[in-house]
Amino acid sequence: AGPGSYTVGTMSERFDCHYCRDPLHGKKYVQKEGRHCCVKCFEKFCANTCTECKKPIGADSKELHFKNRYWHDNCFRCFKCYTSLVNEPFMLRENNKVWCSNCTATADAPRCKGCFKPIIAGDQNVEYKKMVWHKDCFTCSQCKQVIGSGSFFPKGDDFYCVSCHEHKFAKTCAKCKNPITSGGLTYQEKPWHSECFICSNCKKPLGGKRFTAVEDEFYCVECYKECVAKKCAGCKNPITGFGRGTSVVNYEDESWHDYCFKCTKCARGLANKRFVCHNGKIYCAECPKRL
Repeated sequence: AGPGSYTVGTMSERFDCHYCRDPLHGKKYVQKEGRHCCVKCFEKFCANTCTECKKPIGADSKELHFKNRYWHDNCFRCFKCYTSLVNEPFMLRENNKVWCSNCTATADAPRCKGCFKPIIAGDQNVEYKKMVWHKDCFTCSQCKQVIGSGSFFPKGDDFYCVSCHEHKFAKTCAKCKNPITSGGLTYQEKPWHSECFICSNCKKPLGGKRFTAVEDEFYCVECYKECVAKKCAGCKNPITGFGRGTSVVNYEDESWHDYCFKCTKCARGLANKRFVCHNGKIYCAECPKRL
């Protein structure tokens, strides 16, 4: 802004006011654009109108101008905080209002989605999907603790810290009942930690390996053979249910692989066939007649 372009003085020679023709000798006058006029006519016909208060800027007033707009020096104040802007940086904004640099920065700053106050330069902040928060305003929707720049999980319009997300949304291990935050496996539609799904005997992980479930316990193939599986009354080896001989024949308190259940005399396979038990041995229906 700059000063006005006219001079004020006291007439010592014979001149009349350009407008009202009153003599100016010995009176204060204003000279503007080569014309002399009295102070009263200056304010009536020549004075600029203050952009702020809408009143004429008289000959005795200090005038400031910027881009064809004029102000009394006392009217040239920040629209927001009323600080005088004479010799201070300013911004001309909507409705011809002048703002100081601080108020301009605050008004143009993005608004925190938490407290709705401006986030000004230098404030620590968090940005996510075109939204912004003060760092201390970015909190967990569940426990209300500050997440700040830490890890978080978005759920719709809510945000959760790692701990609250685990307890609210993570699957719970069928064995230890703690949340499964990563990895894991599913057996019979139930989730398990990989480290919880282990052999009940040797404690080795069973993920991706063959195993046998006995009631609520799981066994790897080796431990099942050694510790759990029944022994075949024919070959005396464990009946594991894997590979050849997956079918089992049970009779009284003994069990056989299906291929071991055969006639003691003629070795004919008797699985799913009539048989006779004589003196603790198994025979086909014909062989006892030949004994």
